[in-house]
Amino acid sequence: MLDEVDRAVIHALHIDGRAPFSRIADVCGVSTQTVARRYRRLRTETGLRVVGVLDRDTGPGTHWTVRLTCTPAATQALAHSLAARPDTSWVKLTSGGTEIFAIVHVPDGAGGGEGAGAPHAMLLHDVPRRAGITAVSAHCLLHTYLGGPTAWRGITRALSPGQQERLRPPASGAADPRPLTAADHALLDVLRHDGRAAHTDLAAATGWSQATAARRLAGLRASGTLFFDVEVDSALLGGTAQTLIWMSVEPGRLDEVATALAGHDELAVVAATTGPTNLLAQALCDGPADLHRYLTRELGALDGVRALETAPVLRTLKRAGAVRASRPGRSAGRGA
Repeated sequence: MLDEVDRAVIHALHIDGRAPFSRIADVCGVSTQTVARRYRRLRTETGLRVVGVLDRDTGPGTHWTVRLTCTPAATQALAHSLAARPDTSWVKLTSGGTEIFAIVHVPDGAGGGEGAGAPHAMLLHDVPRRAGITAVSAHCLLHTYLGGPTAWRGITRALSPGQQERLRPPASGAADPRPLTAADHALLDVLRHDGRAAHTDLAAATGWSQATAARRLAGLRASGTLFFDVEVDSALLGGTAQTLIWMSVEPGRLDEVATALAGHDELAVVAATTGPTNLLAQALCDGPADLHRYLTRELGALDGVRALETAPVLRTLKRAGAVRASRPGRSAGRGA
């Protein structure tokens, strides 16, 4: 179980994933050694990790949600193949293990609208062809209302507003909107594995000096292109029932409904998409009864939602960061 100090450390890392332990300790009223010790234990026992992520709305390329319906015998192997790919994130087994959900990043210039088949082709490229795949659908993510640099509120309840303000990352440089280069991608690859990687590691990966690596990192953060996410077992914070929700919302009320949903404590993600349903959400509730209450009393009370489909998440194989070679403990992402 997590105590108040554990929750405070997690909340602090959500505010600034690269905050020094000394600053976190000062804000939380404990020693630097205590913060370092708790961080190491949380990494080992809960899968806690800080990862650097390109923002879906401001970063380059487009993102697509993909659903693969499979026979039970094919699902596990295919899901692991997808999780190992560098262009996927939030790979989840849903619907009792008969469906895979993933987000696929399509670089600028990869081409194709929804009907052109490009996301399908990119997704299945290098993935062994399997007779067990029975259906594939892909829809473009248009706008994120909740998710990305925001978070499920189960993570952000430990610190007071004053403590949160003290942890806000300082303005450490001007925004740097230059297009990403090969060296930038090398820097981002390091941060996808460990968002707290030292400047020496970033310099070694990019061939830059430590000062250049630090400046470029600060510029990417200041421009909103890069943010730092926290991966931790949401069940330890009360989110034991993780569910994906697809909604069909009246187009004229989409922004109103999505904005309202973004204020719901139970949700970690709210995003507009193309396709027969136009709004995607991820709910983290305290068990099936709590999910039922949320669907019927809160979500169901919103005007404009014409239909919805739910898919319980059985397992999360990959979140925002790169897949670890060895993953200690249980882990489920804060949002999808």
